Amino acid sequence: MSQHQQNSNSSNNNNIPVSEVYWTLVAKADKKFSKIRDLPYYQRNRYDTYFYKVFKVYTQLWKFQQENRQKLVEAGLKRWEIGDIASRIGQLYFGQYMRTSEANYLSESYIFYEAVLSREYFKDGMFQDVSLASKQLRFLARFMTVCLVLNRRDMVYQLVNQLKMLLDECKRAFQETDFKEWKLVVQEIVKFLKADSAFMNTRPLRYSVVLDLHPDCLPQVVEAKRRLRLRDTLLCSYHPNEVKYSELTLDTFRMLQCLEWEPSGSFYQTGGIPPSGAGTGIGQNGAAGPSRVNYSQDISDPTLPPNPRKTILYRPSVTNFLAVLATICEELSHDGVLLLYLSAAGSSQNFFSSPSHGAGRSFMSRAVDLEATSTSSLNSDIENANTTSTREDCLSEQSSCIYIGSRGTGGVNGIYPCDLLPFTRRPLFLVIDSDGSKAFTALSGSEKGEPVAMLLSPTISLPISAMDSSRQPSGSSFTSFLTVPLQAFILMLGFAVSDIDMDMYGKAEKLLSSSLNAWGLLLAASDNLNPVWSQTLGDPFLRRLILRFIFCRAALALYAPTFNKIEFLPECIPCLPDAVLPTSAACQRTVLQLADIFGATSKFSFSKETVLSINRSQEN
Repeated sequence: MSQHQQNSNSSNNNNIPVSEVYWTLVAKADKKFSKIRDLPYYQRNRYDTYFYKVFKVYTQLWKFQQENRQKLVEAGLKRWEIGDIASRIGQLYFGQYMRTSEANYLSESYIFYEAVLSREYFKDGMFQDVSLASKQLRFLARFMTVCLVLNRRDMVYQLVNQLKMLLDECKRAFQETDFKEWKLVVQEIVKFLKADSAFMNTRPLRYSVVLDLHPDCLPQVVEAKRRLRLRDTLLCSYHPNEVKYSELTLDTFRMLQCLEWEPSGSFYQTGGIPPSGAGTGIGQNGAAGPSRVNYSQDISDPTLPPNPRKTILYRPSVTNFLAVLATICEELSHDGVLLLYLSAAGSSQNFFSSPSHGAGRSFMSRAVDLEATSTSSLNSDIENANTTSTREDCLSEQSSCIYIGSRGTGGVNGIYPCDLLPFTRRPLFLVIDSDGSKAFTALSGSEKGEPVAMLLSPTISLPISAMDSSRQPSGSSFTSFLTVPLQAFILMLGFAVSDIDMDMYGKAEKLLSSSLNAWGLLLAASDNLNPVWSQTLGDPFLRRLILRFIFCRAALALYAPTFNKIEFLPECIPCLPDAVLPTSAACQRTVLQLADIFGATSKFSFSKETVLSINRSQEN
């Protein structure tokens, strides 16, 4: 093309009205946004290019409206249209966080959403236009999800109040419009916050290198022939009438947070967001966000590994669940392990006829006289007494399953142990939280290539009579032990966390942390640690789950209301070493010392040797 032709085209472009260029960009951005909005959060590698394309056009659009704000306003641009762009950018950032688990995207999403809120972009004319009011309602609902995940609980409460007031105003302004679904949204978030209040203002759920061992400091496992890392996680939950917000249930919310790094050290901010102005700016006339879309907002320690990627499924169809699981396995790196977390209702009647028959013959009934019972036989009893069916029976179509949908359709919504067999060709770390969890013991020995690591919940939750019913915790007690173990222990005792003196709480937290680290050293130095555990113990997230499982099992085994009742005990497959059995001195000592801090030793059944040992150490 000649220089004359280039100058001619440039001149023609300059003659195009600014508003026309802007609306062309808006149409282009809308088109690309509609394509990426409904893309699944899995199949990440396939859709990376889509993400960068849509962000490129939104970068152009955002920069253009900033540079030409006055002309665009004169041409009829309204404030809500600017807010709509910023809101969509926030939505895109959160979607990319959900695909990658990179905290920087979550931070950027908050920045854009918070700016839209503070600038009140949707305020003008809201109660004259129901579609504009609906935009504001959707914006507040999405922003609440971002704040929940980012642990900006103060902002969540502020948004809830705004949502309530806005809903009341909308009902008065648009009397003919039905807002029932938004009333349900308010009810959901209020229930969620109330249920999770016991776990606030304490130790963060995320992995903090200030409070937990830095991954570089984890003890090396003596017998480990290979070291796997948690690369991907699939979190799937469904219980009828469970506490949730949108598709984020209380259990998956806690697991999601438990499997991420907490900003710490010089990178830690009390509010959970980056320092003001770091990598961001305020545009013309109070415009929100950076002048260009910026991917580099740092809220995490660059010396730490990336967060494992997570996919959350709420009440999926079985075919969708299996398709997602297959895709994640296909994308799993050669040194990676997949954590599959299933929290759903099942059926335990195939495994226990009654508490006094079968299940009642627990390992603890054989441990009354600890001196006369070998720890190896106890270990075998813990790991095997729950399975009354053969593996072949459990893998048959007649075996128990867990339901990720309504039970009324039979097995259509059920996940059977045999459904997971094809995925045992890759390293699989299975956490099942269900009354039908023991069915999945059938997988052990039937794998297609890689032995499965399994942490299985009790088949019966703690009896309400053992707790103050007014303080019955919401969500699963097993998941609570894996994500917030000390709080779960306190709630098991019938206390509310708010009733506990913070100095007492700090003392207990320090004791539990040191005990878990000591158990980790025991496992790492063990010469009979199963390879399934030795290859995963070096991963900080999986190590923490394993150690918290040991604590959960010990606490429930020694707790008087569940003592001698194996149906109330979790199970791990393969067996862990005898040194961390509930009957071991190390485990009993920790539970006894914790119970003593809270004045609750009478609620447990300890061996005489453990009690005497603690008394002697206190006297000295």
